[in-house]
Amino acid sequence: MPGCDFTRRDLLRWSAIAAAASPLAATGLARAETRATGRATAVPVDLELVTLTEDRAVITWYTGEAGTDDGLGRMVPAPADGEVRYGTHPSRLNHVAGGISSHTPYHHVELTGLEPGRTYYYEARSNGRRAAPTPFTLIAGNAVGTSDYGLGTNGPFSFTTPQPPPGRFLFSIVLCNDLHLGETVAGLVGGQPQYPGISQLPGLPPYPEIMIESLIEDVARLGPAYLLAAGDISAEAVPADLGRAGHFLRRFGRYREDWFVVRGNHDRAHTGDPYAACRAGQWQGNDCFHDAYFPGDEPTYFSADLSGLHVIGLDTYDKPGGGGDAGALSAEQLSWFRADLAAHRDQPTLVFGHHPLVVEESAFPTSPSNALDADQAASILDTYARTPGVFLHHAGHTHRNHRTVSPAAPGVTLQEVAAVKEYPGGFSLLRLHTEGYALNFHKSRGEQARAWSERSRQEILGYWPQFAFGNTVADRNTVVRHDLSGLRRPRGRSPRG
Repeated sequence: MPGCDFTRRDLLRWSAIAAAASPLAATGLARAETRATGRATAVPVDLELVTLTEDRAVITWYTGEAGTDDGLGRMVPAPADGEVRYGTHPSRLNHVAGGISSHTPYHHVELTGLEPGRTYYYEARSNGRRAAPTPFTLIAGNAVGTSDYGLGTNGPFSFTTPQPPPGRFLFSIVLCNDLHLGETVAGLVGGQPQYPGISQLPGLPPYPEIMIESLIEDVARLGPAYLLAAGDISAEAVPADLGRAGHFLRRFGRYREDWFVVRGNHDRAHTGDPYAACRAGQWQGNDCFHDAYFPGDEPTYFSADLSGLHVIGLDTYDKPGGGGDAGALSAEQLSWFRADLAAHRDQPTLVFGHHPLVVEESAFPTSPSNALDADQAASILDTYARTPGVFLHHAGHTHRNHRTVSPAAPGVTLQEVAAVKEYPGGFSLLRLHTEGYALNFHKSRGEQARAWSERSRQEILGYWPQFAFGNTVADRNTVVRHDLSGLRRPRGRSPRG
């Protein structure tokens, strides 16, 4: 949920807004077609342009049985064929691409060999029918293109590929967060029964494990050098869940050399029998996260140099509390952070931590608990403005894709990345070049991961995509010019752009 702490007051405010809007508009268009033909068959809906780079695009959609309800307000899954027809003119869609699965409800099609800076038009089809896009009714947004071409219809839609980041490719980094190992119900909203959570179907593996396993398999295809996980590694810091997360992440490589983690509010120190064997927490209870990932006396924040890139990992719940309030750095950590930035003022620097510095343009009400303490955030942005090496701050917590550039520090992209564990379910890939970088979101590709992602799409009665997916393509995919010439390629790794 937005910050995992959607309160009753927030709920009442949001419900008044949502009452007049329908998240099923796209399904309604498709069902109208079915009624006109008198046939009940697989209907394609929820079309989304997920990933857009200079030479490829990833497009997804869902097919369900018209007139049915799976109990979550969604059509029952209906396997169907799937293809995307595309071209450089809306009346000449002369290229066709198929999906990674040939007969599935969970369609995932990748277009390759695209030209940088070129405008393309496309439509997605299953059973000969064009897929309807994910609608935005609570907030202005576009799930299917970089322009408004085709919106209000079932296509064709349009996107323009960006130019590649300038300069020579160096290496890439996976940015991910909100794994929530141990969680069993997604989408709970302040305990309100009218907004029920969503559980995994009986007999299937736990959804956090499906999603993290798909993450590790997916990133292997892309050849990143490093992986950064920005908090909420576990659902409630139970030692077995923290260990299980590490079990999956070790498939990527060596901890503190290839992959790194920081604490989220769910990873805070807890009280109770499951935590009794862990060290005493600095602020409260027993701190099992500290034991699992920062043994000994080392603090739960750090910096490291990775192939010339300075990386700072923040513990944004370095404080007492129950997890439902604003994040904060302790006075000691904040002093260390400022000193570290000053010591690396001109070195290319990436900062990652669980809580965002600011949360803007939300379809749902926001509260102080959605972000870092406002005074600390303002102070950090002021410091960034005087630290030219900092170019990116990666955060989780909100479970959404959103890009913000604050006027207080215009040279720094503040990037919220959607959760691994639920819709849209995936990670962002940061591709570093000598003169700039690209940041692209990727949905998890595994069949069970795609199934759970579409099931969890129905959180908050189906309104969740309007918050989590990203209002625009630029919230998921962006290219920025920045001097990164001081970086070098990691030894022993083959460069892959």
